[in-house]
Amino acid sequence: MKIFLTGGSGFIGHWVVKEFLSQGHQLRLLIRNIKKIPSLQAMPGVEVVPGTIYDKPVITKALQGCDACVHIALGWGETPTTMLQNDTAVTVFLLEEAEKAGVKKFLYTSSTAAIGKFRRIMTEAIDPRPVDLYGATKAASEAFLLGFAAKAEMHCNVIRPGYTFGNPAFPDGVTQPDKRFNQIAAAVKKGESIPVTKFDGTQFIWAGDLAKLYGALLNSDRRRKIYFGLSSEFVTWESIARRAVELARSKSEIVLEDKGWDPEPNLFDMSSIKNDFGLEFTAFAEIERHLEYLIGRG
Repeated sequence: MKIFLTGGSGFIGHWVVKEFLSQGHQLRLLIRNIKKIPSLQAMPGVEVVPGTIYDKPVITKALQGCDACVHIALGWGETPTTMLQNDTAVTVFLLEEAEKAGVKKFLYTSSTAAIGKFRRIMTEAIDPRPVDLYGATKAASEAFLLGFAAKAEMHCNVIRPGYTFGNPAFPDGVTQPDKRFNQIAAAVKKGESIPVTKFDGTQFIWAGDLAKLYGALLNSDRRRKIYFGLSSEFVTWESIARRAVELARSKSEIVLEDKGWDPEPNLFDMSSIKNDFGLEFTAFAEIERHLEYLIGRG
C-alpha cells in the first residue's frame, strides 16, 4: 500500500512510520524540516516531500497515486479562529483532496481531549464535551470526517491517542513532547524531591503499541469508526516516580500533594480495539524501559 502521511517527523509519526515499513508499505512523508530526522530520507520505501500542512498545491500533488492518507500532524493557534483555520480546516482539505485523488483509506489522528470532561467510564460513543480549544478542534475535525465519510467511498476512521510515551523510534528521533518523565528522571539523578499529585494518572500507551493500532486499522475494512489509543491499565504518576527512585537507587523523596482527587479513576473502555483487532495493551514494562533510558542519558 502506498501511504501519504503527515507528521512523520514527530514522535508518534516516527513510530507509525516504523510500523508501516515493517508491514511492507511504501510511504510518502510530508516533512516540514527535512533536516530534523535525516535517517528518514535514507530508509528504503520512504519518499520525503518537503512542505507543511498549509502547502495546498504540494499536498494535492503528493496525494496522487496513494492508496491511503494518514493524518498525524497538528496545526495550532491561540484563538478559536486560528485553531479552526490551522487544524480543522486542514483536515477537511485533506479529506476532500484525498477523495479526489482516489485514495481508498483515510486515518485521522484525534485525541482523548475530544472527550473533554471525563466521566467514570468512557466509550468511543460518549458525547464530546471539550474543555479547551485543542479538544474542540479535534472534536470538530472528527465530526467533519464522520459527516463526510457517510457518503464517501473512501474508508475514513479516527484514532484518539491518550498519553503516548516511549524512547525514540530511530537513533536520531525524539521522545514525547510532555516533560514529566524527563523531570522525574532528572530529579532522581540529583536526589531531589519529586512532587506528585495524589491519585493522578492515566492509561498510558507506549508509542510502539499505538503504532500497532494504526497498522491494524489501516489494514482493516472498518469505516466511520473511532478508537481510543490507550492501554487497559491505569498507572499513577506516584508509582512511576517510585519506580524511578528504585531504578536510580536514588534518595529522592516522593512528595504527595493531596488536591482532593478521587481515588477511583475515570477509565476509558478499551474493549473496542480488543474485539475488533485482538489488541490489548499494558504499559508499565515499557514505562520501566523508558525510565531506564532517561536515567541513563547524560
